[in-house]
Amino acid sequence: MTPPLLLSPADHARISAAVHAAEQHSAGEIVTIVTDRSDGYTDIALAWAALAAFTALTVLSIFPDFYLGLYDRIMGHWDRAWTPAAVLTLGASFAILKFIGVLLFQLWPPAKWFLIPRHIKAARVRARAITCFKVGAERRTDGHTGILIYVSLREHRAEIVADSAIAAQVAPEIWGEAMSAMLTHIRAGNLADGMIAAVGQVGTVLAQHFPRAENDRNELPDRLIEV
Repeated sequence: MTPPLLLSPADHARISAAVHAAEQHSAGEIVTIVTDRSDGYTDIALAWAALAAFTALTVLSIFPDFYLGLYDRIMGHWDRAWTPAAVLTLGASFAILKFIGVLLFQLWPPAKWFLIPRHIKAARVRARAITCFKVGAERRTDGHTGILIYVSLREHRAEIVADSAIAAQVAPEIWGEAMSAMLTHIRAGNLADGMIAAVGQVGTVLAQHFPRAENDRNELPDRLIEV
């Protein structure tokens, strides 16, 4: 399934304005990131191809007479005597063809994304979100109140990652309302509205737990990042 289009300049401006408005009432710093995907998943494609090759060899070893006879009938060798070297050559060739075929099949995006297990997608998105958080938001404020809203489109997943001070006071399940509001809009094809809804919900929570002091300073610019 093709992911929604990324954001227009007008959407960028709307989300940045929402971030700026949310930060006016709290000591938190909100960073938003939208990415097409969080990983290339090349290892998963290679794993499926290797599994197909191994399965082909296993089936050939269990039913050798059937497959050798089938090969002879296709090639017109009715009375061929199979040597061990010929059997090994056939098996290796069969496995290589299976490996290449499955690998090429996964160049078709719908097949590739269908074959990636959901738990692997979730783990890769979470890992990428944490990496982006460490680079873009962690410990960039005096009170360790940075927070990242991260959306990965092809995996259809989102993450909210909070700095240490926020995590100490706000339970992870509290962000469920922000996630729900965001994903409702994204599923309807309104990515910008989803991000704005999440920023609003996150800002409300931050304002309750970390009200902004008069001498508070923002270290992060109000921006949306696409990677």
